[in-house]
Amino acid sequence: MTSIPSKNMWIRRQQCPCGDWKCYVTYEGDAETSITSQMVKAESSQSESMVAPYVGMVFKTDEDAFEYYGNFARKNGFSIRKERSRLSPQLGIYKRDFVCYRSGFAPVRKKPSGEHHRDRKSVRCGCDAKMYLSKEVIDGVSQWFVVQFSNVHNHELLEDDQVRLLPAYRKIHEADQERILLLSKAGFPIHRIVKVLELEKGIQGGQLPFLERDVRNFVQNRKKVVQENDALLNEKRENDTMELLEACKATKEADQDFVYDFTVDQNDKVENIAWSYGDAVNSYAIFGDVIYFDTTYRSITYDMLFGAWIGIDNNGRPIFFGCVLLLDETLRSFAWALQMLIRFMKGRCPQTILTDLDPGLRDAIRSELPTAKHVTSIWSILPKVSSWFSLQLGSQYSEFKSEFDALYHLESTEDFELRWNQMVSIFGLGSDKHIALLYSLRTSWALSYVRGYFLARIATAAYSKSVDAFLKGIFITQSCLRRFFEQVGVAANLQNQRHPEVQYLHMKTCLPVEEHARQILTPFAFNALQHELIASMQYAAHAASEMANGSYLVRHFRKIDGESLVIWIPEDEQIHCS
Repeated sequence: MTSIPSKNMWIRRQQCPCGDWKCYVTYEGDAETSITSQMVKAESSQSESMVAPYVGMVFKTDEDAFEYYGNFARKNGFSIRKERSRLSPQLGIYKRDFVCYRSGFAPVRKKPSGEHHRDRKSVRCGCDAKMYLSKEVIDGVSQWFVVQFSNVHNHELLEDDQVRLLPAYRKIHEADQERILLLSKAGFPIHRIVKVLELEKGIQGGQLPFLERDVRNFVQNRKKVVQENDALLNEKRENDTMELLEACKATKEADQDFVYDFTVDQNDKVENIAWSYGDAVNSYAIFGDVIYFDTTYRSITYDMLFGAWIGIDNNGRPIFFGCVLLLDETLRSFAWALQMLIRFMKGRCPQTILTDLDPGLRDAIRSELPTAKHVTSIWSILPKVSSWFSLQLGSQYSEFKSEFDALYHLESTEDFELRWNQMVSIFGLGSDKHIALLYSLRTSWALSYVRGYFLARIATAAYSKSVDAFLKGIFITQSCLRRFFEQVGVAANLQNQRHPEVQYLHMKTCLPVEEHARQILTPFAFNALQHELIASMQYAAHAASEMANGSYLVRHFRKIDGESLVIWIPEDEQIHCS
């Protein structure tokens, strides 16, 4: 009977090496090669000549005996099978019979009339080679004794290159299974899969420890299991999503400020679900100028993407605004999620929205939040840069990474464009699709393009780590959707209700503006302002020349070149820097 996973496992979304965001197969390099080499070492480490079983030989368990006899059989050109066992109320199984694979005779089967059946010739020929065991309990310890043994065969024994092809020894190990499934999913026919495995292992054709038909049977059987699992998972998903909707309905009855919505397909089955809480909506009214839409987690069991709308409060901590479960990652689903965000938050759009690197999500933001500034998190880009270019560039990668980091921090868009083209030319990446993707999205991640956006420090490494810790707190338990819904509520409430520790704020500049800031700002905001005040002192007053209409040329005291134009508009309380 087929069973489905009992745990609701959530994984981080990753892009497959094939470039498909929706392919979640993980390939772990040469795992199958290393496992095969370990097997070869284990076999070669055994003595070429084993001691033949004999009457009186003792084993701890019957399985130990079967393994020993099986190894002996393989080295001597045959295989074995389990024949009979006998049971007693006191000892349980107390007798075991192991015999040659050609022992006995095939039963005569009556052929149904009118039907064609293949007439397979049986390999059984009445061979009498055997090993019989009996269990005895001595001083409370069970032991198995060989009571009969015969190594007399009435058939020809096989050479080593033939015995390995007996069904008992044709095993597809786990690493090979994963590789076969990956290649099958990619559309490789069976004979090509076998050829790829031979090339990867560096062996001649026909030397795999299994046959082409074993690979075919394995793929067919696995497809049947997947189909059965899919049917059970679909049923579980439908039942659990209905329970989740019931939980949302019950929460709404108890708390009128709770909001939720969902979509159904043409068969009235739930597709997407979104929800938020009254406290979260109130917090958004205060801190909703900038949000982070995190889409890094996906449920294996339910095949649903989890998205969380998270902001930052005036103490620098992540603050939960709401979440969504999406059936897929299409433009339609992402657009619906953003529509729910705006509806839940009473029509207020954020000034800036930070997301991971996802072209589909970018298009949805352009459609649903046309006035919002879209920023792609550099912390979602850097791991992809490593996976995309480290192998391709080899020893040049460290130099490329340094240049990429420098490009990210450039202040001028003109300098970015010039140095980007130089980098692409130096490393020969003119036709690379990943370089093309990064360049097409440059206005959302390069600091020279997003420097004027209001980010409230959510693009920092510290904030990214805080969000990661918060989300891990949600996914710490593996449970059904209803329990997951409850866990989200608990985690969101704890996060939004936390109070910061009282801190003493030290003055560093003695400027009046610093003293005033210490009185009205939180420690997080004060420290950020204080850092800028100290940095501003690197721009000496005598290095700035006042111009007409409130404009200034400002120059760093160590830099002869690179002056910046600062425009001050006092009536609008605005300051702009080039």
